[in-house]
Formats: sequence, C-alpha cells, structure tokens
Amino acid sequence: MPLSAAIHDNNGGTENHCDGKLTPSVVIICIVAASAGLIFGYDIGISGGVTSMEPFLQKFFPSVLKKMAEATPNQYCIFDSQLLTLFTSSFYLSGLVASLLAGRITIAGGRKATLLLGGVIFLVGSAVGGFATNVAMLILGRLLLGFGVGFTNQAAPVYLAEMAPPSYRGALVTAFQFFLSGGVVVASLVNVFVAPLGAISWRLAIGIAAVPAAVMTLGVLFIPDTPTSLLQRGKVNEARQSLIQIRGTDSDTEPEFNELIRSSQATQGNNRGPYAKIFERRYRPQLVMSMAISSCQQLTGISAVAFYAPVLFRSIGFGSNGALLGAAILGGVNLGSTVVSTILVDRVGRRFLFLEGGIQILICE
Repeated sequence: MPLSAAIHDNNGGTENHCDGKLTPSVVIICIVAASAGLIFGYDIGISGGVTSMEPFLQKFFPSVLKKMAEATPNQYCIFDSQLLTLFTSSFYLSGLVASLLAGRITIAGGRKATLLLGGVIFLVGSAVGGFATNVAMLILGRLLLGFGVGFTNQAAPVYLAEMAPPSYRGALVTAFQFFLSGGVVVASLVNVFVAPLGAISWRLAIGIAAVPAAVMTLGVLFIPDTPTSLLQRGKVNEARQSLIQIRGTDSDTEPEFNELIRSSQATQGNNRGPYAKIFERRYRPQLVMSMAISSCQQLTGISAVAFYAPVLFRSIGFGSNGALLGAAILGGVNLGSTVVSTILVDRVGRRFLFLEGGIQILICE
C-alpha cells in the first residue's frame, strides 16, 4: 500500500491525538530493548575486575603479575602493559567501527534486526573470551564484544524513542542508561563473588556475559520492529499493526499513524542522505552541540574510571577484594543516580539535568 493511500484522519484534522498510554506491551518491549544496555554495562564492569585477578594475569600477562610482586608502596606503574591496555581498549576500537556501520544497517534492516545481530555477535564474543587459551583469542573475543555492543548501542536508544509514548519517552529512553548502570553493578558483584574461585574465576566472569546477551537476543525475536522503521521500508500494514500492539487495541492510533506517515514521507522526499544533510549550515548548532556534549562527557574521564575502577583502587593501595568491592560501590552510586534522573527527566526536563549534572561534575572534579 502506498504511504499516501494509507493517510486518513477520522477526526478530519492533522494533529497527533495519541493518548500516550503506557501499556504492558510497550513496557515489556522496551525492557527487552533496554537490556542491550545491560550487556554493555556488564562488559564495562567486568574488564577492570578480571584484569586485577591474579589467575588471569598469570595466564596472559605474567609480566604485570611480576611487577605487582615487586611493587613498593607506590604502585602506579604496575599495570603499565601495552598488551593489557589493548585487551581493554580493543572493545572500544571495534565498537567505534561497528557504530559507523550500524547507522546504515539500522535504517536498511530495521532496529529489531540490528539488535538481533548485535546480540548474536556479543554471544559469540562471550564464548570466545570465556574459553580463551591465549592472548590473541582473548582479544578476538573482546573485538567481537565491541562489535556487538556497537550495533546494539545504536539501535536500542532509537528503538526506545520510537516505541515510547510521548509523555513517557524520556523515562523509557533513560531505561537504557539504567540497565547500563545495572550491568556495571552486576559485573562488579560477579567479580567479588568469583574472585576466590581461583583459576576459573576470570572465565566465569567473562562467560557470564552470555546470560544477559542470550536473554536480550531471545527477547528480540518476540518483539515487533518500530512503526517508523517499518514505514521507512515500505511496510505500511506491518507498521499499523505494530502501533496498535504497543498502544493497545482500544486506543485511537490513526492520528499518530498518519503523523508517522507524514514524517516518513518527508524523510523519503529528501534526496540527500542524513549524513550530508546534517552538515548543512542550518543544522550546525545541533551538530556542534551533539558532538560537544558527547565529547565533553567522555573527556571527564568517566569511561576510564568505569573500565579501570578495580585497577585504580589497587594502584592506590587497596587489596584485591577491597578494590573489587570499591568498584561495586562506585557502580551502585551510579545506578542510584540513574534512578533519580529517570524519575525526574520528564518532570523537570533535560536541560535542568544537564545543568545540574554539569555543575556537580565540575565541583567533584
């Protein structure tokens, strides 16, 4: 069915009259999609823990373990190993490459397909890392994990934004960050509990990542693609059914559906690709702000702290268990603040949270 033929507004108007109910269907669907953040957070939290476990270092990085044994009270350089750094950073390197490809795949194949692809790749990466017998195999597993997260991190927030009712959009999109923070906490606790298990501790820590990945991947098989994505690919009837499923059969979805069709037509009518369009002069403020916000957030060093928290605690003199517990507490604080922002985001607005968060970071730094 052509998009133009599908447009009809029983109310005779052009406004979007969606009642915005938060149905059980949309909650379940969004939880499945947001769980992509769980696998990302788990991998952030787990890497710092395993790199501080002696059985892991003994097998793959014995030179680091030797430095630890010979260290004086000033321990800042005991983890100075380019190979050990590659183990951690390879995750981000492959994630960067995947994110450059994921945008196109998300448009061409849909949000659901991208989530599924990322979940499968992450599952394979977890298995390769958990059964690693040498450094090359270990880093290959990390590269696969990065590819998986690169795809899911692109698709999940878009999926959540397109599925959520307008009045709940901020909270449901924030659910991705909530699951990410939760993944960090879970990983930190796993590190604490498996560390005393000796030689298999690091294998369990890395391999357990397959559990949330499997849950997300299986869940994605049973959720619909977003109406916007389906319309972009010309699947009008499927888009209508998807919207009815998430809004409820008793809701008047026609005004919202017509609005989605108009937006899709406007997008398809643009002969220039989105990557060319965003560089136009009129979009320059949005481009600059989006790049500045993302870049400055990373330049605060938060990702380095998240990845290397146990290592940082070890470097300032904490014992192995104390370092892992400190990382768990750090993750718990992050999770708690995410809950607060989820509650407030649709009440006080995004701008207020940016200002408050920025001031708080500035004071703490």
